[in-house]
Amino acid sequence: MDITLDLIVFAVLALFIVVSSVLAVTTKRILRAATYLLFVLFGTAGIYFQLNYSFLGAVQLLIYAGGITVLYVFSILLTSSEGDKAEKLKPGKFAAGLAATLAALGICLFVMLKHKFLAPAFEHGELPVREIGHALMSPEKYGYVLPFEVISVLLLACIIGGIMIARKR
Repeated sequence: MDITLDLIVFAVLALFIVVSSVLAVTTKRILRAATYLLFVLFGTAGIYFQLNYSFLGAVQLLIYAGGITVLYVFSILLTSSEGDKAEKLKPGKFAAGLAATLAALGICLFVMLKHKFLAPAFEHGELPVREIGHALMSPEKYGYVLPFEVISVLLLACIIGGIMIARKR
């Protein structure tokens, strides 16, 4: 197996995502958890860009890393006091979580080592921006105009809810 620069970059990004994910769920401060979530989303976008899925990488950066994380941070800052910390885990809950994590890791390793993954029958090629735009905004069978509008209404409701919470204070 040849070690290429792509493989090294992928390994670094994967390690970055794993470390940031673990830090996001183990930190005691909720704002730091949101920051580590932002790092996870940046790493995921990096993997998309490395795989030449530039549209997905851009969407990951704009929607998730940009919009959703900012929404989380605003929600945290508007609803919690500065000194809020997560409560201490009891040893029994920690042991149960560790056992579930190790079981899931074992299942994932078993599947990855025993299963032959077939390469997808996908032909690489350029997709014009016009076709992407028509697919996103088309009301036809495979169009995404309805999910796009539902997400727009959801984000609008979140913004209005945030304003109402801030207004009460």
